Formats: sequence, C-alpha cells, structure tokens
Amino acid sequence: MNQSGSPYIVTRETLEAFSACWSGERAGMQWSCIFMLPPWIEPWLEHFGGSREPHIYKITEGGKLLGFAPLLVHDAEASLIGSPDVCDYLDFIVAPDRRDQFFTALVAHLRQQGIMALDLGPLRPDSAAQAYFGCRGSCAQEDISYELELPAGWDRYLNDLDVQQRHEVRRKLRRLEEAGRFAYRSVDAPEAIDAAMEVFLHLFMISRPDKNAFMTAAMEAFFRSLARSMALRGLVRLGFLDIDGAPAAAVMCFEYRGTVYLYNSGFDPRFRHLNAGLLCKVLSIRDSIERGKKVYDFLKGAEIYKQRLGGRPVPLQRCRVLL
Repeated sequence: MNQSGSPYIVTRETLEAFSACWSGERAGMQWSCIFMLPPWIEPWLEHFGGSREPHIYKITEGGKLLGFAPLLVHDAEASLIGSPDVCDYLDFIVAPDRRDQFFTALVAHLRQQGIMALDLGPLRPDSAAQAYFGCRGSCAQEDISYELELPAGWDRYLNDLDVQQRHEVRRKLRRLEEAGRFAYRSVDAPEAIDAAMEVFLHLFMISRPDKNAFMTAAMEAFFRSLARSMALRGLVRLGFLDIDGAPAAAVMCFEYRGTVYLYNSGFDPRFRHLNAGLLCKVLSIRDSIERGKKVYDFLKGAEIYKQRLGGRPVPLQRCRVLL
C-alpha cells in the first residue's frame, strides 16, 4: 500500500515471490547475508516458525525495487526472520545507496500497521540494519564472529600466520601424515547430501556432550532440511577428513559469492590425539584457497582456534528500536 503523500509502495509478498526474486538475482540488490536468503528462511520457517506467518515487505519507488524486509510480527513488535541459535547474524535486503529511502518507507509502514518496536540482531557492523538503526536504538554487543581474508595461495596463508601458529599447523599436519593414510574430501552434490549429512550428524553428536544435547530431534530435522535446501541452490559443502578410510572429522560449510561459512563441525573422539577436528578445519581453509574463495567466515563464537588460524574479530550487536 502507498502511504499518503509518499512516493514509496510497500507490499506484503509471499515467500514464493520473495524466493523467485532472489532466484532472478534482481539487479542492484544486495543479497549479502546468507542467513536471509530464501533457501535458508524456508526451512527455518518450516521447523521453527510455528503458526507465525512471515511478513515479507517489498518496497519500491517509481517501479524500482528498494529492498525486502523479511519480518515476523508479534503483537506490536517485529523482528527479522531467524533465531540466534541457528542464524549467526541477520539483516535486511537493501539496494545499494537506497538504504535511507528503504528504511524511511519501512518505518512509516510499520507504524501505520501498529508496530511500535523492532528487535534486531545479531547484526554485523557492516549490515544495512546496523548502519541505519545503530545510533537510533538501544544496542549492545551480543557475541563475536571471526573471519579470514583468504590469500592467493596456501604457502602465503601459512606465512601470514604468526610464527608459533605456523609451526603448530605444520607440526600437526606432519603428525597426521605420519599416523597413517588420510584424505580430505568434499560433498556438495544434492543427490549425495542426505548420506553425507548422516555421517556429519553422527560426528557432530559424538564429538562433545553439549553438541549432543543441542542436536534434538527438532534440530536434526532442521539441519537435514537446511542442507537439502541449500544443496539444491549449490550453497552447501560438507568436508570430511578420513583417516585410514574412516571418517574422523567433518565440517558443514555454506558458500556464497566467494565466501565460505564454517557453520558447524564434529569429530570422532578416537582421533582426538591427532587433532582431527582442528585439522579438518585447516584442510577446509586450504581447499577454499585452492578453489579461489576470497573469505573464510568462522562465524559466531569466541573459540581460540579461530584467532590462531588467522581470523579477525567482528563484533555482533543486538539492537532494539522504538519506532
């Protein structure tokens, strides 16, 4: 609907129309946050949305698309679709250089609908939401993420590590080589994802008691559905470290526009003495470099290995905005 006297048109879209727009890669749109892509939102709504209906607002001006606001509404408060336990950070989908116009139209529309507050987060500092709302609402750091700019070659990556960490990576890899036959392999074909997820989930759950507790039946169903949804769009890659033919460790990564996202991992405790879990991540980094990827995003969490493997900190904020 068009607010009185406003040049902006705000319409509520279906999930299908939202997905079709992304699939068409509408020119000028910044579909930069992987956790807000339709193939991620669809399984999240299926497994965690409950009876809540998504409010996906499309904003245009003069027939030109300014962006999308994928929201959930509860009483007089709205939030971005997703949850911090499975979505590391969130954002709106906004055309470059049209951020102010997009949010001006969105806020006016939400007020007209009786929505008085936005609960946003976690947000990266380079997100459209943080750039616009950061100084207008109540914000606090909620967590931290780490990311690594990938160099052109593996040797360059090792040389960029500090001396101690470079020595440790080389020492652990050498020890792995001496222990037996090993291989790093990847699975990304949609038809192979279900079987690969079976192995990944087993390694995830046996690696630590807290991971086993996290992987409830509902969470497992979401992980499987998410992997299938992302695989159909070529956005998931499972990496496995095999030692003497047995799966010793695994990483679940997503890939989008030159960035590899390390979403989760697991390992067989029998191979703890070989640092199988850590080395699977190291080999995933090497694989990403060899395939020409630009960024390796370790995602949320302050685990020390992320710093040791070259990650730089990215603070994540949660903001609550009164409209």
